[in-house]
Amino acid sequence: MLSNGETLKWVDWFNNRRLLEPIGYITPAEAEEAFYANLNTFDKVA
Repeated sequence: MLSNGETLKWVDWFNNRRLLEPIGYITPAEAEEAFYANLNTFDKVA
């Protein structure tokens, strides 16, 4: 059984640090950052 601290560490790793193959071996945090950067780019074009 995991303690609360261990569970929170795992959730942080899962949401922010793991590398995802389908999106180019980048972390979810990097993918989110790139997504919002692209949204801002499209706003400037329109």
